[in-house]
Amino acid sequence: MPTPPENREPEDRVVPADREPQHPVVPEDPVVPEDRAPAGPPPEDRALSPYTGWTRAHWEDTADRLLRAVRPHASPRGALIALPGPRPSWSGARSDGLEGYARTFLLAALLGDPGHLDRYAEGLAAGTERPGGDGPESWPLMAGTRQAIVESASVALALRLTRTRLWDRLDAPVRERVVDWLLPALDPSPVDNNWWLFGLTVAGFLQDAGIETDRAAATIDRSLDRIERWWLGDGWYSDGANRAFDHYNPWALHFYPVLHAHLAGDRALLDRYGPRLRAQLDDHVHLFDTSGAPVPYGRSLIYRFAAAAAPWLGALTGHTPLTPGATRRLASGCVRHFLDRGATDAEGRLTLGWYGPYAPIVQSYSGPGSPYWASKGFLGLLAPADHPLWTAPEEPLPAERADTVRPFGPTGLLVQTTAADGLVRLHNHGSNHVGSTEWGTDDEPGYARFAHSTRTGPTTRPDPADNHFALLRPDGTATTRGPAHPLGSGPDRAVSLHRPLPGVRVVSATLAHGRAELRAHLVLGAPEGTPVRQTGWSVHPDGPVSQLHPVHGYAPGVAELPTGATLQGPGPTRTPAVTGTTSGPESLFVALASLTGEPGPAPVATLADVRVTGPRTLTVTWRDGTTAQLALDVPDPEDQ
Repeated sequence: MPTPPENREPEDRVVPADREPQHPVVPEDPVVPEDRAPAGPPPEDRALSPYTGWTRAHWEDTADRLLRAVRPHASPRGALIALPGPRPSWSGARSDGLEGYARTFLLAALLGDPGHLDRYAEGLAAGTERPGGDGPESWPLMAGTRQAIVESASVALALRLTRTRLWDRLDAPVRERVVDWLLPALDPSPVDNNWWLFGLTVAGFLQDAGIETDRAAATIDRSLDRIERWWLGDGWYSDGANRAFDHYNPWALHFYPVLHAHLAGDRALLDRYGPRLRAQLDDHVHLFDTSGAPVPYGRSLIYRFAAAAAPWLGALTGHTPLTPGATRRLASGCVRHFLDRGATDAEGRLTLGWYGPYAPIVQSYSGPGSPYWASKGFLGLLAPADHPLWTAPEEPLPAERADTVRPFGPTGLLVQTTAADGLVRLHNHGSNHVGSTEWGTDDEPGYARFAHSTRTGPTTRPDPADNHFALLRPDGTATTRGPAHPLGSGPDRAVSLHRPLPGVRVVSATLAHGRAELRAHLVLGAPEGTPVRQTGWSVHPDGPVSQLHPVHGYAPGVAELPTGATLQGPGPTRTPAVTGTTSGPESLFVALASLTGEPGPAPVATLADVRVTGPRTLTVTWRDGTTAQLALDVPDPEDQ
């Protein structure tokens, strides 16, 4: 292995002329004083930050408190941070201890406080002394614990951000051991999705440090070539070959390539991936409620305010549609939203959940340290205190400026926001879970529902699924959705097809306007007399108002299904439902739905006049007089 470079001061760093950074790469000095006991929270500044009250001091204080909260669970020399939790991940307790170290190390690197960094430097030395062993400090090897590949990216990124302040000051034997532990991450990814970017991130650090540069460059090229297969345009990647669209777009698929290009000062890469990030942010910003909550959809929701990472990155690199004030308002609002609602326990540790602990959204790969991927949300600390990100007054988010309905590029997702209540709804006609199968045996709630919002659900088994259209079997059980095949979208709509049973197809459409949603389903191939059920938004008693109204094909009246806890909080909840039966080879079912935070809302039936103008066509006149036509075109079976 080549000898790592000798220690050198920050000003000695040489960057090739064709890769000179256009922006400050990392802070050259610690951003907060030496280790000290925390004082009380900083005072709010409602002149600078009228929406959240937060300043840079709040971000530094929050990072410091999160780091202090995990210290009691560190091994004697700090190589493993074994946080308490209900169960270990599928990778085991030692991997979970590495995860706790790696993800909080990234937070320490972004904060830059020497009092924290010194502890992580000691952990590097201890964890790599006997890797793969069973000692109290030993890190697992990637060959036997593939989750270590994920954590290697956080370790490498933290080292890259603190290279002149930590890495270059480590003893040469420690650096050699750390490099030996990192090198297997340069091999091809064992998981064919965003995992390819973990190797890229390790390679970026090694390339920056002048270690195994040829092999690192090959890994970077291979990783970027692989994710290119999933680039669909308009700001969106699929997370693998399965049409999975979720928060992994902003906090992984855009985050790692753009941050690598920025830190490397690689203008060619930044010119390629920066505009893609900007396009993603043009959609991503619409997923945030005025309360600061992002829409909970997809997987790994326990990462919470990692959703703020991409907006920070866009601002740092100059590839964003947002002003500095709007960026900080989004990020500060997001972090404060979770902290104000119990995302940390009594000791200040992030929990496995959305607000408090909530087991149904915890993936089997997640251990007690997993929530600290939220550290990415602190990326704005790379901007110095005099940067406009910290000095510009906060500005409003799209959800509080105007009503919006817009499709998200090629995804089949349709976002709907209302300024009167700041609520965000996301309709899904094209995003699928990694494990979804043709007959819907794996209906992940974060993907398979027709709609998600910032203030509701989703319900989980054994409760009935909210925002779901199902055929009911003779025993009363409901079919699941399975993969949604997108059939097109427009400024106010999205259409998809799914196959809930062999030989049965359902063409579904959502048409949105203001707070109203028209939900239409054309059922093809089901036996006559098959019962169907449409459910609406599941709400808590003190939550927003959920409305559902049958328009065509359903029986009169709306049932209220008792449902339980959701990630929003403990039960009970209530979920409206309408039912009907199929009437022949083709059966059309139409309902109006609404979710609103407005007090005393008018019935949803008054928001639109819906006329069935043909077996597959509808004409809708909204309350403001605008009209829309909807045709449920049926594709050839061989095309789907």
